[in-house]
Parts: sequence; structure tokens; C-alpha cells
Amino acid sequence: MRFSSLMFGVCLRYVKDRSLAEDIMHDGFVTIFTKIGEFRGEGSFEGWCRRIFVNTALGYLRKKNALDESDNIDDIRWLEGGGTDAVEKMSGDELLAVIDGLPQGYRTILNLYAVEGYSHKEIGEMLGISENTSRSQYFRARGKLMEIIGQER
Repeated sequence: MRFSSLMFGVCLRYVKDRSLAEDIMHDGFVTIFTKIGEFRGEGSFEGWCRRIFVNTALGYLRKKNALDESDNIDDIRWLEGGGTDAVEKMSGDELLAVIDGLPQGYRTILNLYAVEGYSHKEIGEMLGISENTSRSQYFRARGKLMEIIGQER
């Protein structure tokens, strides 16, 4: 299939295990094949497929309660933008490896917000959490990334 490697990459961003990502990818393609008649051409076919794969991965994570760790936004230490030079010096593969090391909840929110482009309100609705919880998880993920990158550089 034309989109298999791209969608496998999407699945891998949400789960670390390759065989699990393959299972999620399989389920995503089954969903695409069963719902192909619902594609209305309002946007790209690739975007429609990507949304299905993201939702399939999120469904798996919900079933496994992998997103239960949430933090209150009041507990966040706000970052002052430090560490951006280190990020700019990293290759894409290095950055993905660091992101892979994040806890599941942080990685999921980071992927949805920074990579997929969903708003915190949309993420909250998708995951059944508050907008503030989504925001706090994102800032914690970002802080953890900066901490890891600072230690590696």
C-alpha cells in the first residue's frame, strides 16, 4: 500500500514496540477499507488516513490505560525557552529517539500537539481529559525533553 511506511511511522510515534505498531497499523488499514465510502474528498486522502491511524493508536492506548498519568497545570515549572539551541543541533533521528524515551502520556500529548497539530481543546476531547490537563502534559513533556537533551549535550 502506498501509505504503509508513512502510517507505520505514525503508529510508532504512539507506541514504542514495532510489533504492536504493526498491529495498530493493521487495525488502521482494516478501518480504512471498511470506511472508504465515508471519505468525502474534503481534504487530502493522506490526511484522512492519518486521522484514522492516530485514532486507532489512541484507542489502543485508552484500552491499556496508558494515558492515565495526568498532572495539574499548577504544578508545572514553566520553561524559559532554554535548550532550543541543543534541539536545533540534533538530527531528526536523534530527536525522535529522545521523544521515544518519554513516558507514554507525555509522548502521546507531544505527538498530538506538536506533530499532528491538534489544539489542547481537541486533544482533551479525543482523550477524555481537560484542556488544562492536555496543556500541562505538553509542558511537562517539553520540560522532560529539555532535561534529557541538556544531559546529552
